[in-house]
Amino acid sequence: MEFKDYYQTLGVSRDATAEEIKKAFRRSARKYHPDVSKETDAEHKMKEVNEAYTVLSDPEKRAAYDQLGQRGFQAGSDFQPPPGWDAGFEFSGQGFSGAQTADFSDFFAELFGKQMGGGARQAHHRMRGEDHHAKIMLDLEDTYHGATRSLTLRMPKLDDQGRTVLAERTLNVRIPKGVHAGQVIRLAGQGGPGHAGEAAGDLFLEVHFKPHGRYRIENKDVYAALPIAPWEAALGATVKIPVPDGLVEVRVPENSQSGRKLRLKGRGIPAANPGDLYLVLEVVLPPVTTSKEREFYQTMAQELAFNPRQHLGV
Repeated sequence: MEFKDYYQTLGVSRDATAEEIKKAFRRSARKYHPDVSKETDAEHKMKEVNEAYTVLSDPEKRAAYDQLGQRGFQAGSDFQPPPGWDAGFEFSGQGFSGAQTADFSDFFAELFGKQMGGGARQAHHRMRGEDHHAKIMLDLEDTYHGATRSLTLRMPKLDDQGRTVLAERTLNVRIPKGVHAGQVIRLAGQGGPGHAGEAAGDLFLEVHFKPHGRYRIENKDVYAALPIAPWEAALGATVKIPVPDGLVEVRVPENSQSGRKLRLKGRGIPAANPGDLYLVLEVVLPPVTTSKEREFYQTMAQELAFNPRQHLGV
């Protein structure tokens, strides 16, 4: 996917004010509008200008986009959003539906095309505060034990000079045991303020997990490598291994190979319908550091009639 430099598209600097961005958009619209433009591929260029303005004219989207820009991505480069790139940003309103992003690039749809928040507002709630939403990144261990976390959210706003600034607020949030990726935690009354005495909106926190050095999460299932010695794989063994909710003993069947999965039912994400924990066997060979160890391997090579490439016909 191609990274889009929206500032370059509009011809403005990265510290441009909201008024400067609006003027640049109008200037580009006069130049590329298909009804009046004589430019080559004016319709395509006008779509690019509209997309850039949609992001840079919105303080919330612009702040999130600038966060990506700080990572040094270049226009046209191969791009995938880093995990949790927009975590901690507090957004108001809704995202964009697929129909609304049809005229925009895949880059825009990937960043801003997901619907979030508390759903459509009912007519009799017009004066109620707007719902806000944010993505939060949790440790896997939080879902196994439950936790209370102090979370800092950043709400993009325009200052008096028309530049985007981030206002921070910190909330103590109770993380329920068994929460899973994609689940939404609702904080009543923590959204936008109400009008004319009406109640404040709600804040919806969409849960995601931080990348873990040992565990991989797929939906409610959890995967981890289980290193074993060659003799444990060949002869079978009972081994102990730490898992997110404690220490377990696992039976390794004899004649196991690397890649074999051992399923621990119900030891994944502990939701109402819990996931499973899969231990993926990884046969680890002892290194050869002494002459005795080398001799041992040479004996194995001579006495074991074993060709791991036999199935390849060699």
